[in-house]
Amino acid sequence: MLESQSRQLDLQDVVLSADLRLPTNASGLVVFVHGSGSGRSSPRNQYVAESLARRRLGSLLFDLLTEPEQRLDNYTRELRFDIAFLAKRLVEVIDWVGRDVALHSLRIGLFGASTGAAAALVAAAQRPEVVQAVVSRGGRTDLAGPELSQVRAPTLQIVGAQDPVVLELNDQSRHALRCEQRLEIVAGATHLFEEPGALEEVARLAGDWFEKHLRSSP
Repeated sequence: MLESQSRQLDLQDVVLSADLRLPTNASGLVVFVHGSGSGRSSPRNQYVAESLARRRLGSLLFDLLTEPEQRLDNYTRELRFDIAFLAKRLVEVIDWVGRDVALHSLRIGLFGASTGAAAALVAAAQRPEVVQAVVSRGGRTDLAGPELSQVRAPTLQIVGAQDPVVLELNDQSRHALRCEQRLEIVAGATHLFEEPGALEEVARLAGDWFEKHLRSSP
């Protein structure tokens, strides 16, 4: 059985809209961190979340920016690359999960895309006792900068073979990480994994990683 509900995340200075999927007897919760110009309705993230639900993994998809912030970013593109700002916002969401009666006992993983992947890694470095696993999909993990070496959560980077710039940047991040980590290259896939079977492979790889690291005993 799968419970889906809309939630309002009351943070320090803002209220964000979120969609929560929580299977019966969920073994973990994956918090999605969308990329540049996207939101909680991202069809690619929705697809991965549905795939995780079949593995009894819950998901929290939320809008990283408020509506005024999103309008500003659509015009200036400044917030999507402000990794410190995005990571701070994500840390507040992680702390909110820890206060929620229905969610606080679940082990937390982060699934980041594009610049959201960098924010996920910075947040993982800042909440090492809470974040148990990170998956990046076509992520700009390099933008996490020096905090890459502080990440303790097992980290999986997934990148398309036909996305050479991000592939090179992910390879650089692989050498900077000091945690358990892996770089998976999806054959024939470009940045958005729009090719037949590419997103299914992303969901499979992410599901395997989260099952391994969120179902084990703390």
